[in-house]
Amino acid sequence: MEEAGLLNQTTLATYFRLRGLSVNQKVQLAAFAMFLIFYVLTLIGNILIVITIIYDNRLHTPMYFFLSNLSFIDVCHSTVTVPKMLIDTWSEEKLISFDVCVTQMFFLHLFACTEIFLLTVMAYDRYVAICKPLQYITVMNWKVCVLLAVALWTGGTIHSIALTSLTIKLPYCGPDEIDNFFCDVPQVIKLACTDTHIIEILIVSNSGLISVVCFVVLVVSYAVILVSLRQQISEGRRKALSTCAAHLTVVTLFLGHCIFIYSRPSTSIPEDKVVSVFFTTVTPLLNPIIYTLRNEDVKNALNKLIGRMEGKEKQ
Repeated sequence: MEEAGLLNQTTLATYFRLRGLSVNQKVQLAAFAMFLIFYVLTLIGNILIVITIIYDNRLHTPMYFFLSNLSFIDVCHSTVTVPKMLIDTWSEEKLISFDVCVTQMFFLHLFACTEIFLLTVMAYDRYVAICKPLQYITVMNWKVCVLLAVALWTGGTIHSIALTSLTIKLPYCGPDEIDNFFCDVPQVIKLACTDTHIIEILIVSNSGLISVVCFVVLVVSYAVILVSLRQQISEGRRKALSTCAAHLTVVTLFLGHCIFIYSRPSTSIPEDKVVSVFFTTVTPLLNPIIYTLRNEDVKNALNKLIGRMEGKEKQ
C-alpha cells in the first residue's frame, strides 16, 4: 500500500528545477546576450534560406528541397530550448512544469531524429547526383522526394514518441533538479526513484544506435562520392567537393553531439553542457552559414532576393 501510494504521488509531479548554465550572475547575463544574438541570427539565416529556395525557381531541385527542410528543422530545434533558456536567465528558481518538460523532450527528439534522417537522405541525394548523374532525374523525382520527406518525419515522430513514453512512465519521488538548461531524456530519467538500467539500455540502443549507424552510413557514402569525384573534370569536381564538404561539416557537428550524449550511460560530466549548448544554439546557426558561404547558387539567389526587396523599398 505504501509503495502504491508513493507511485500515485510521483505520477502527479508538477515541476522540475533546471540548474542552467551557471550560478554566476555575470556569466548568465553574458550568456543571455550571446545566445539571444545567436538565436536571432539563427531565425533570420534559416528563414532567409527557406524564402530564397521558395522564391527562386532555379533552386526547385531535390537538394534544395531537402535543404529547406533542414533550415525549417533548425529553426524549430533551436526554438524548443533557447527561448526557455533566455527566460530562465532572469529567474532564480528556473522551474519547468512536468508537462512542459515532457513536451520539450518530445519536440527536441522529434526535430533531432528527423534531422539525422534528413542528413542521411541528403547524402543519398548527393551520391545519386554525383555517382549516377544520368539516372538522377529518374531516381530523385519529386514523388520520391516527397515520400522520403514523409518517411523521415514519420521516423522522427515514432522515435520521439517511444523515448518520451518511456520517460513518462517512470516514478519521480527523489531530487527534482536537472543538471542542464533544458529537459532531455538522459538527465530526466536520473531523477526517477526506480532502477533505470533497462531504460538507459533502450536509450542507447535507440538514439545511440540511430546516431552511430547513420554516421557510419554518411561517412561511407561521402567516401564513395569522393572516390567517384577523382574521375570527374576539375570544374564539376570542385563544385561537388564544395557541396560535400558543407554536408560533412554539418554531419560531424550534429551527429557528434548525438553520439556523445546518447551512446553512453546517463552520467553527467562537465562537457555535457558545452556539447548541449553547441547542439542547440551554435549548430542551427552554423548550418545557414555553411551552406550559403560554400554554395554559389544559394548566394546568387539570396543576393537577387535582397536586391528585389531593396528595389521595392525604394519605390
